[in-house]
Amino acid sequence: MRLSTRIAIVVGAVVPLLVGAAGWALVGLVGRDLHTQADRRLGERAHSVASAARGLLRATSKDRPRAEQARQHALFTSALDIGIRLTGPDGTVVDGPQPGPAVRLPAPTGHPVTVRSHGRTWRALTVPVADPQDGVRGTLWLFSPEAASQGQLQLVRSRVITVSLLAAPLSAALAWALAAGATRPLRRLQQRASGLDPHTSAARLEHTPTRITEVDDLARTLQTFLARYDEQAARTAEALATARSFSAAASHELRTPLMSMQTNLDILDAFQDLDPTDRAETLAELRRGHARLLGLLLMLRALAQGDLVGADAFTPVDLAELTDAAVSDLRRTHPDADVTCESGPGLTVQGWQPGLRSLLDNLLANSLAHGRSADGSAHVAVALRAAGDSGAPTVVLTVDDQGPGVPPEQRKAIFQRFHRRSDSPGSGLGLTLVAQQIDLHHGGLQVLDGPAGRGARFEITFSLARPDGPGAVVPQRRDWLTDSTMARAGAGSASRPPA
Repeated sequence: MRLSTRIAIVVGAVVPLLVGAAGWALVGLVGRDLHTQADRRLGERAHSVASAARGLLRATSKDRPRAEQARQHALFTSALDIGIRLTGPDGTVVDGPQPGPAVRLPAPTGHPVTVRSHGRTWRALTVPVADPQDGVRGTLWLFSPEAASQGQLQLVRSRVITVSLLAAPLSAALAWALAAGATRPLRRLQQRASGLDPHTSAARLEHTPTRITEVDDLARTLQTFLARYDEQAARTAEALATARSFSAAASHELRTPLMSMQTNLDILDAFQDLDPTDRAETLAELRRGHARLLGLLLMLRALAQGDLVGADAFTPVDLAELTDAAVSDLRRTHPDADVTCESGPGLTVQGWQPGLRSLLDNLLANSLAHGRSADGSAHVAVALRAAGDSGAPTVVLTVDDQGPGVPPEQRKAIFQRFHRRSDSPGSGLGLTLVAQQIDLHHGGLQVLDGPAGRGARFEITFSLARPDGPGAVVPQRRDWLTDSTMARAGAGSASRPPA
């Protein structure tokens, strides 16, 4: 059922009830006013009638027939259109419309009361009549019929009923017309919304404000819902693309170590009496292959997580505290390495903490693996300092080693996926993870020569989180598991300034 029809039915049912209730209240007020007017006239008439009644009682007590007849005529004349009943020591005088003799009359109360008899009603006023000089006493009742007032009340009731019956269809029709006009913007919104199909069309709801609060609020709600649907659909598509890229990359990169492990397993199975030295070498190759497989899977999973991270995962991170923790873990796992760290307080960035920790771990692991000096010793220097001006404060992280360094022509290629030296023990994804996290955090990265031209320096720049600045960083959305994206990342990550 349409909204306008519902409104018409409700109005058509409620308005007659309201009119009827108001009419019955009006009937009660009119009836009370009529009673008040009748009582006032009855009270005014009682003064003159009581005077004539005293004269009649005085004439009757002196046994003067002529005077009694004249006084009775004066009594009837003063009563006019009301009924009277006078009782005295010598009998009762009755004239005009009044209840039957069997009806019990009211005692003197000083105000009119209602008396009923055979379906008719009167307003009755009881007046004591006395003549102190002659000692004559009696009681006078005056009766005013309510037929005229009851007729007027009945006329008002019939008109109220007529108006109530007429109000039902008229109010329903008027309400339907007004409701149809008021809901027209809602129908237009429904027609525009029903034509939208997020699966087949990129068109979205366009709404012009109607100045009708409910309609405009509903339109904004629909637009918000569609925007969230688009966002969720995009994230689902990105997740599916990332999963496909993950499976493709994993199958491609895992093929070689798996085949090598299969070969070694076949050797162990075919040659049960293999020389112990050869057996130990074969088992060592199996362990290295297993470690490489595990490292590849962990790195690929980390790349996939970085591709799917949302803005709600970014929180204030104390970069100095995170760097100290990463350096401490490196010292514990590699006690032979000389790792130094210099940092200061108040170096807080808005970022994804697991991603930043992955960046530090992979950057330190890369310097430890490829930055050893000619004698095999490892010296890694980590420094964290504030930079920039007050308008755009930044924090700069540098990692220096004393290895052979990175040739200028290789400083972009090292961040590409699976780029590794032939003698590298890594998976070729560590620096890719570093570049991914810098891109997610709108940072900058440079590969430079180390201090005094020896070794390599990785310099990373982040924007400091400011209390009066924006509360969240919108991460870049790029599929770091695809070759096309990695080509762009390798071309742009080496010297991109911070956002």
